[in-house]
Amino acid sequence: MSESRDLLIEIGTEELPPAALLELGTALEREIIGRLNAVELTSSSSRSFASPRRLAVLVKDVAQRQPDRHHQRRGPAVSASFDDEGNPTAAAMGFARSCGVSVELLETLNSEKGSWLVYTSQESGKHTTDLLPDLLRHALEGLPIPKPMRWGAGETQFVRPVHWVVLLYGDQVVETEILGQITGRDTYGHRFHHPDPLNIPQPDAYESLLETQGMVIPDFVARREAIRGQVTEAAKTCGGKPDLEPTLLDEVTALV
Repeated sequence: MSESRDLLIEIGTEELPPAALLELGTALEREIIGRLNAVELTSSSSRSFASPRRLAVLVKDVAQRQPDRHHQRRGPAVSASFDDEGNPTAAAMGFARSCGVSVELLETLNSEKGSWLVYTSQESGKHTTDLLPDLLRHALEGLPIPKPMRWGAGETQFVRPVHWVVLLYGDQVVETEILGQITGRDTYGHRFHHPDPLNIPQPDAYESLLETQGMVIPDFVARREAIRGQVTEAAKTCGGKPDLEPTLLDEVTALV
C-alpha cells in the first residue's frame, strides 16, 4: 500500500459573505474528498475550516500515489485472427497495430461464448503532487458561488478577491497557480492582532498555529460554541438566559 501524508488546502480571501460562509466551507471539503475518491487517492478523515478570511480543508492520510491500473482491450475472435496455417490475419495485425504491439504480445481470452484476442496493459498510478493542482482547481469550480467577483486587471473569479493560497502535502508545498496566487505555506492570522505571515511547517500544525499565534479560531463549529458559551455566561450575570436564534448565531460566528 502506498505511504500517505496529510493534505492542507487554504484559500485566503477578503471578508467572505457571512450568510454563505458555513456552506462554502463544507462544500469545499465535500468537493475535495469527492475528487480525491474519483482519482482513487485514499484518505482516512477530513475537516473543514471557515472564518471570515479563509476556507480550508485538512485531509488526513492521503495516499502518495494512485494505484496502478490494469486495462484489458478485447479484439477480434481467435477464429478470425489466424488462417488455416496459423498466420495472423489482417484483423489480428490491425488490432495489434492499434494497441502499439506485435501480434505475438497479444493474449487469448477464453469464455463460454468463445475466444478472443486481448491486449492487457498496466498504467502506473500518478503521484498525488501531480494530481493536486488540477484537482483543487476543479473543486473550486464546483463551489456554490452564485455571483463570483473579478478583481484587479485579470479574469480570475471567486466569491471574494483572493490574497493567498496554501497547498501543503506533508511538509512539501505543491507549487502551482490557483486563483491568481502562487501556492505556498504561509497563512495569516487576525487582520489586526496578527497581520504578519505564519509559516505552516506541516498540515497538522495549522489549527493550533492559528489559535495560539494568529488569534483566530479557524474551526467554525468551535468558534460558534465559544460564542454561545460567552453569551450564556454574560446572560447569567444579569439573571437571564440567551434566546439564541440559530441563524443569527451562525451569522455572528461568520463575522468574528
